[in-house]
Amino acid sequence: MTNKRPRFSFGLMILGFNFVLAFILNLSLGSVIIPFESIWKVISGQSTDSSAFYILVDYRLPKAFAALTVGGSLALSGLIMQTFFRNPLAGPFVLGISSGASLGVAVLFFGSSIFLGGVAFQNLSSLSIILASSAGSAVVFGIILTVALRLKDVMGLLIVGLMLGSFTAAIVTILSNFSSAEALQRYVFWTYGSLGNINPTELNYMIAFVALGSGGALWLSKSLNGLLMGESYAKSMGVAVKKNRTLLLVITSLLAGASTAFAGPIGFVGLAVPHLVRLLIPTGDHRILIPAVLMTGGTLLLLCDTLSQLPGFEGTLPINGVTSLIGAPILVSLILSKRKILM
Repeated sequence: MTNKRPRFSFGLMILGFNFVLAFILNLSLGSVIIPFESIWKVISGQSTDSSAFYILVDYRLPKAFAALTVGGSLALSGLIMQTFFRNPLAGPFVLGISSGASLGVAVLFFGSSIFLGGVAFQNLSSLSIILASSAGSAVVFGIILTVALRLKDVMGLLIVGLMLGSFTAAIVTILSNFSSAEALQRYVFWTYGSLGNINPTELNYMIAFVALGSGGALWLSKSLNGLLMGESYAKSMGVAVKKNRTLLLVITSLLAGASTAFAGPIGFVGLAVPHLVRLLIPTGDHRILIPAVLMTGGTLLLLCDTLSQLPGFEGTLPINGVTSLIGAPILVSLILSKRKILM
């Protein structure tokens, strides 16, 4: 234990340094580059530059907090699923959870447009979007859970997840054929992923749901530690497996649904971040992994958002495309450098 604690502390220090650096870079870089001195003056209330104050306070700071919230929630949902299934390739995107969330939002958008008309579609509340996304992810995760109880083969489970993703995509395609152009356009832009279009009310909703899910995950950290060794071992530790299975379903659905609802279906964060954390902090204790994964997920999405802003240019790239471009090479390099990740 005495040898491991310094290693954990060193890993957490590295993660903390990267977190602070990514946050500063995200605030500084963009179509308008703001020096660190100006950022500090704005934060400390000493700034006389109205343009820098407006850019930071009204746009970049809320977007940075959105990146931290979304990245942390996706990473934590990936950690929970990998522990729950004892499958290193599990994640909200690979196993269809994000696809289920997308289906929930599509049903809300297209259904309100088809059956309730344009006025009802335009009056959709932020809470209705997040509930629809969470419900969609819960349905898909419930199906995956049922299949996992009967199918022990890892590749078979992944194939089922991919097929569910294709099935939900087919439903979305059919619904879009009957919806209005306005609803279809809104859904397409939503799928690109965006952190800058989240207003303060939506950010508050998202933070509340993610805080609730993160608190629940920490509360169930003992159960997650036991499930990492298998259900039989968890039962021997006094873990109520059936009860906690339902709670983990709700928590994962909230985390994936809340982030996907407002930021769109962002891939690879939930899959890659838990492995990155375990490389720096080789432990199975979820009391350490959960805060580390939350911080690293936020850091990764901050860096991806910084790249998507095209520093020095006015254009922006879809955040979903940037995370895929960065996350895929990271995951491949992890697989090549640590072959036991597939076992």
